[in-house]
Amino acid sequence: MSWFESLVLGLVQGLTEFLPVSSSAHLRLTAAFSGWKDPGAAFTAITQIGTEAAVLIYFRKDIGRIISTWSRSLVKKELRSDHDAQMGWLVIVGSIPIGVLGLLFKDQIEGPFRDLRITATMLIVVGIVIGVADRLAARDEHGGRHRAPKQRKGLEDLGVKDGLIFGLCQSMALVPGVSRSGATISGGLFMGYKRESAARYSFLLAIPAVLASGLFELKDAMESDHVSWGPTIFATVIAFVVGYAVIAWFMKFISTKSFMPFVWYRIALGIVIIALVTMGALSPHAAESAG
Repeated sequence: MSWFESLVLGLVQGLTEFLPVSSSAHLRLTAAFSGWKDPGAAFTAITQIGTEAAVLIYFRKDIGRIISTWSRSLVKKELRSDHDAQMGWLVIVGSIPIGVLGLLFKDQIEGPFRDLRITATMLIVVGIVIGVADRLAARDEHGGRHRAPKQRKGLEDLGVKDGLIFGLCQSMALVPGVSRSGATISGGLFMGYKRESAARYSFLLAIPAVLASGLFELKDAMESDHVSWGPTIFATVIAFVVGYAVIAWFMKFISTKSFMPFVWYRIALGIVIIALVTMGALSPHAAESAG
């Protein structure tokens, strides 16, 4: 992998990780459209450590409060009913599905799931799902001619059942084209949560999964002679810087705006990919992964 490739891929990772458009799909597509080798699942996982570091810093106060209260609640019973202590357990519970499915389908994630036809299909299908969820949320928020606005749930209403459903939605993002934030936020909207609440829990829920995946791939990469460490680390730093800016913008955006621009973008991109693959202008299969 060249330094220019790592710069571009780092920018793409940072720009798309937190938007409901699928960062793994965009890394795969950027390489395919540029005629580069597929950066591979390992590169994606390692650069996600950079974007997840941005989450840790952006939500540092929330994370510090949750970890502190949760750890103290292990020995102090009076803290176990505290919302922050419960959030600690809910992040753990919600991380179980992606951990189990990630290990069970590791070979498929790194191989067949990276077929561009699957990516394009997921872009379109999940885009439609996000659009429906967005419209339902808007209907509750604004009401209608014969319907008063409906109060949506906040994180204080989150329980184990909903936490597991959020986790199952997040696990869908193991398939390129789905989008971690898109799947979890739309799942939250279908369950009746506010946009900001669904997004906040989505980002918190991603921390254990992304860091575990990144460190797991990092361990394997360190045992391999086929990794370009300089460009990979450079891409990870770029992803961190850009990712932090995107989080700050996105959290403000979702408080007042619709997800529909992302929905139309996903559907259009999916259709273009299917057309290019059908015409033979784009191979559906990944080239040999870049080192």
